[in-house]
Amino acid sequence: MAALLRHAAAAAAAVVLLIAAAASTDGATSFYASDPNLGSARVVFQTTHGDIEFGFFPHVAPKTVEHIYKLVRLGCYNTNHFFRVDKGFVAQVASVVGGRTAPMNDEQQEEAEKSVVGEFSTVKHVRGILSMGRHSDPNSGGSSFSILLGDAPHLDGQYAVFGRLTKGDDTLRKLEQLPTRREGIFVMPIERISILSTYYYDVDLESCEAEKSILRRRLSESASEVERWRRNLHSPSIWKERNNRVFYQQQKPWVEVAKVMAAEAELWRLVNAAVPELPLPSLQNRFKLLPDLIAEA
Repeated sequence: MAALLRHAAAAAAAVVLLIAAAASTDGATSFYASDPNLGSARVVFQTTHGDIEFGFFPHVAPKTVEHIYKLVRLGCYNTNHFFRVDKGFVAQVASVVGGRTAPMNDEQQEEAEKSVVGEFSTVKHVRGILSMGRHSDPNSGGSSFSILLGDAPHLDGQYAVFGRLTKGDDTLRKLEQLPTRREGIFVMPIERISILSTYYYDVDLESCEAEKSILRRRLSESASEVERWRRNLHSPSIWKERNNRVFYQQQKPWVEVAKVMAAEAELWRLVNAAVPELPLPSLQNRFKLLPDLIAEA
């Protein structure tokens, strides 16, 4: 019985940790490590040469992040391309206005034509940083942005940093090896580097789902252990129907039965609190019997 109660206590602790993580306003930093500026949103560009994943700096450049993330969610970067790859400097995504091979719908067009105010910060331009493209007007940022392929201190404070690479440095290195041509100040790939499709997700939600998966397994194991204890306390023919309810036939002292039932009730409480979709139909109705058992004892 002590082992059973320890098992239930461990499950309860897991629930508390899960709920605390989900409720924490800065819990994102516990799930992905290195950059305190990173928010929990992730975007993946699936290119002709591999995937590129990046995250945003919502506290560094909130308006820029809001604009770019909305473009992503609307699918504006699908069929777009990298028009510039300057080895050791930048890989630059084209403006979605004119850069896509597919036409945009009205909602995409409306967002794509917006510009954002220049949100310049002290964050350094180093490899992997996302930096907003613009014209000479500092408030002319649209949908084009660069991923830094090396350190560029001359850009610091002049262009809005709004995120950084989180996965896909191997893809960037592939892009750097592609043949290029120079057109004025731009070094451009000879063949089109297409962004075939894009998707996005939230690191916090993905991590919580993983934690919930572990919790589901632990609760299932706990339920199985409860069932084994039940069978140790009772004969195989322990159930009988009376007025459409299942009742125990006494085989062991009621205090032992009550302990098992209390453990079951705690498990069901955990299930309801943390993973309501976890099915335990063989146990659910039996938890309601505890008051009757104690009263009859």
